[in-house]
Amino acid sequence: MIVSRSLLKIAFLSVSSFFFSQEVNLKNIQKLTFGGDNAEAYFSPDSKKLTMQVTNPLIGAHCDQIYLLDLTKKNIGTKDLQRISNGEGRTTCSFFMPDGKHILYASTFESNKECPAKPKPRTDGKYLWPVYAEFDIYIADLNGKITKKLTDSPGYDAEAVVSPDGKYIVFTSSRSGDLELWRMDIDGKNLKQLTFGLGYDGGAFFSHDSKKLVFRSSRPKTPEGIKDYKDLLAENLVAPTEMEIYTMNIDGSDLKQITHLGKANWSPYFHPSDKSIVFSSNHHSTKGYDFQIYSIDLDGKNLHQITYESEFNAFPMFSPDGKKFVFSSNRHGETPHETNVFMADWVESDPAELVSEKNLLNTVSYLASDELKGRLAGSEGEDKASEYISKEFQNLKLKPLDGKNYTQTFSYDVKLNPHEDQSSVKVNTRNVIGYLDNKAAKTIVIGAHYDHLGLNEHHNSTLMNSEGQIHNGADDNASGVSAVLELARIFSQNKAKENANYVFALFSGEEDGLMGSKVFAESIKSKYPSVVAMINLDMVGRLNKNKDLTVGGVGTSPVFGEIIKKYKPAGFNLAVDSSGVGPSDHTSFYLKNIPVLFLFTGTHSDYHKPTDDTDKINFTGLKNITSYVFNLANGLASEQNIPFTKTKISASKAVPKYKVTLGIMPSYADTKDGLHIDGVTENRPASNAGIQSADILLRIGKCVVKEVYSYMDCLAKINSGDELPVTILRDGKEMTMNVKF
Repeated sequence: MIVSRSLLKIAFLSVSSFFFSQEVNLKNIQKLTFGGDNAEAYFSPDSKKLTMQVTNPLIGAHCDQIYLLDLTKKNIGTKDLQRISNGEGRTTCSFFMPDGKHILYASTFESNKECPAKPKPRTDGKYLWPVYAEFDIYIADLNGKITKKLTDSPGYDAEAVVSPDGKYIVFTSSRSGDLELWRMDIDGKNLKQLTFGLGYDGGAFFSHDSKKLVFRSSRPKTPEGIKDYKDLLAENLVAPTEMEIYTMNIDGSDLKQITHLGKANWSPYFHPSDKSIVFSSNHHSTKGYDFQIYSIDLDGKNLHQITYESEFNAFPMFSPDGKKFVFSSNRHGETPHETNVFMADWVESDPAELVSEKNLLNTVSYLASDELKGRLAGSEGEDKASEYISKEFQNLKLKPLDGKNYTQTFSYDVKLNPHEDQSSVKVNTRNVIGYLDNKAAKTIVIGAHYDHLGLNEHHNSTLMNSEGQIHNGADDNASGVSAVLELARIFSQNKAKENANYVFALFSGEEDGLMGSKVFAESIKSKYPSVVAMINLDMVGRLNKNKDLTVGGVGTSPVFGEIIKKYKPAGFNLAVDSSGVGPSDHTSFYLKNIPVLFLFTGTHSDYHKPTDDTDKINFTGLKNITSYVFNLANGLASEQNIPFTKTKISASKAVPKYKVTLGIMPSYADTKDGLHIDGVTENRPASNAGIQSADILLRIGKCVVKEVYSYMDCLAKINSGDELPVTILRDGKEMTMNVKF
């Protein structure tokens, strides 16, 4: 991101079908229930029925009861639910037996035909689950007749599931004094304890090959956590706020913790391939209650968000044939916190579209290594960076900018001492541009700058006396480059052919005043079909614990406000800035009337210092931001029209503390013939006086303007309310206007 020396830059239904565009794995989503609390829906072996747990007084289910839903009926809804528990006590955790004609479920009815009381609200506000000691496991036919009782031991016995091969039942029991997983034969014989670690092991399901189990567990580690767990369990209560996903073999061996996400990760189920797991989690949440469904590989890699809509999505399950996906959600409820069952066609993810954290790490590690010595524009280190980027584009078979060359060379002068005319040096450098031609009618630019401060030769560091020290610029802006390269890989290697062409642009000279992006923006409209938007990633590597992400430029098109919210990653808090002008490369495109979006995770104590290193990058956050931009770019590609809107200039950290403003966007090149004006803001002094973009500012009153530094000196002498003659050069002719500041 551009440095503080550029102080004048300005920053920032019966069956109802639903489709939420970001939920690409779910197609033809159908709402199956309407009203009440409907959850834990599981398929029959032939995929034609669901059994589920329902509380809905309107249909007589005043306390959790088990219902059957026939999926072969037309116009499915709550009216089609058929109760198959006996209507007494509280029931939970139903599952079909192998014959498809009987179900398992747990019930308290033998202890008390009335519904057991829920836990009383705690004075400490802690959220708790009851584990009723009265629960036992039963088998019933589909008419509700109980045919067998499987457990008769004191304590909690529930959460029973059947292996796909029909040999075993696994359930959770407190018979050992702790909540552990147990296994029995399908007839209830040959009990075997599978888990032994202190904590609540539950919600188990078999893999499709019947060889493994996946489950969630709370495993307290600290003395305080252990005491709290034991004290609550003594009251038949658990706190389901810290749970992770585990797998093991069906004999209890090879126990592995799959997630290390924190908070509550639960309701896991194996993907039909048995190579990944779907589960519900609130690990992403920074504010309030928010559960989304994710998938993760068995090695704990490739965490992928599946649901985005509403604040509760859980209990995912695949049909035995792998074609359907059922889950419970708060979406589209008629009353607050209403939970209904939804079913969708499952669509496999394109593996190429999964953002690789390893790729991001590799790119940042190389660009921010000491070998490149800070990537100063025009330096040998920056040349190495441009060669690295060009090679990546070549490997991805992107089209070069011209012929076989991915680079766009240019030069500019930069003054090393604003008070010495003889301190100006020429910088010869290059942008690196790759083009994905989808033969579409419109084009979207995704860009970042790859230069940084080098050894502070241009005196842009925020650390005093840091000349000679390497400024690696991991966040600024190796992070943005890594995201652009990963997006280039995804868009060029995936199976889809998007409705837009994509330009992947890596700019040089940003730290000296947006030099590279200005050069590229000058001719972009003539090079590519209908450039409709530019997305700029600058400093996106330091997502904080609150997941605060600034999105600038939102006011530059009326479609942006809705689209940035639609694709927002779970748990992210967006700080929205409408202005199209800011301290980074998107400004150059905004000034050419192109709608822009600017993503930025904020400044920090290492900003423009030698300490901006790779080990401080939040790569998980960077991965999620990269995925966000992928979805944004896809969403924009589908928009029929992205109109451009001029915006007001908003304040930022880079706004100078002057008494007046002229209202121009200055060029930062050391031009010596006056200050070249890149843009003019409406309803500001320059605009009101008739000054235009591309004019060259020569004098303000008697104060001579040679470049940006003398302009700043002149501006500092003016008071609000002053009216002065301002001389500009337009098309080779001098003109003087009266400007009221």
